[in-house]
Amino acid sequence: MNERVYNIILADDDIDDCSFFKEVLEELPITSIFKTVQDGVELMRLLSSNFPNLPDIIFLDLNMPRKNGLECLTEIKKDEKLKHLPVVIFSTSLDIQVMNLLYSNGAHYYIRKPGEFAKLRAVIYEAIIAISQKTSLQPAKEKFILQS
Repeated sequence: MNERVYNIILADDDIDDCSFFKEVLEELPITSIFKTVQDGVELMRLLSSNFPNLPDIIFLDLNMPRKNGLECLTEIKKDEKLKHLPVVIFSTSLDIQVMNLLYSNGAHYYIRKPGEFAKLRAVIYEAIIAISQKTSLQPAKEKFILQS
């Protein structure tokens, strides 16, 4: 069992997805502090106001109101105080061009939201463990997409 406490933010406007994500975290063999935000503007406000208590991992949906996930990722990776933060894209989309852009903009992993709870649990746990072992290093492109 890992004794580390993970500070995790999920930026997603889908209430059901946020609820499932929270349930998954509660079942994992890790300890976490979990916060959700409903859109990109709220995420960026939280990140800028929460320095130096930044999250260990950000799970970021692409399709959100006011500011989408790609805009948030770009802002995060251009900000000296935030660019080290691991960002995992968490989306229903599977557009190869968008995924290539996300990787080149600094996202650490890409998870296509699975429909099954067990698969969701497995892939979220894989992302958390991978990031905790590699700190802020982006993986090789062939390991960018996590699938259960």
